[in-house]
Amino acid sequence: MKRITLHPGDLHVSSDPAITLSTLLGSCVSACLYDPVNGVFGMNHFLLAAKSYTGAAFSFESQSGRYGINAMELLINDMLAMGAIRSQLKAKVFGGANVLSSLSGGVFAIGDVNARFITSYLQNEKIPVVASDLGGARGRQIHFQGADFSVFVKLLGQENAHQVISRERHYLDKAIHEQERLGDENNVTFL
Repeated sequence: MKRITLHPGDLHVSSDPAITLSTLLGSCVSACLYDPVNGVFGMNHFLLAAKSYTGAAFSFESQSGRYGINAMELLINDMLAMGAIRSQLKAKVFGGANVLSSLSGGVFAIGDVNARFITSYLQNEKIPVVASDLGGARGRQIHFQGADFSVFVKLLGQENAHQVISRERHYLDKAIHEQERLGDENNVTFL
């Protein structure tokens, strides 16, 4: 078995049954999509639902994979390009814990917004959700098996909470720094 680890903003698509896709989630969400007939599967990992949900608090210059709306479109398009058929797609979704609510200044809980987004998005796209584990206050480690499309979920204890928060905060800080750098290079002012 070959394990591929996804970080916030990543996605991976494959048809190799020997591949396992893994990630660590806090307030982030991962959608595990698969076409059981054609054997194509993929997973994404996004931190924020969409720019419109974040207000001025969090917005990024490059939206590729960082926002759920873009991450979902990229994942679906990559799967279709690999031979999946849209009407055969099924979903398993995970994450959306409220581990980063302090970063939003208490305005909203990022995990709740992400969980509502993925549920609504898949319903609107008519992609059935066959399994989910969303919300709560604890992070999750997930492993999506290409052999049978099963997902193994491990809820993380408090001893792991710091690691999840640290990883998500690092990603968020890095993305904001990148946006500020791009703004300086392009003489753009962020309000």
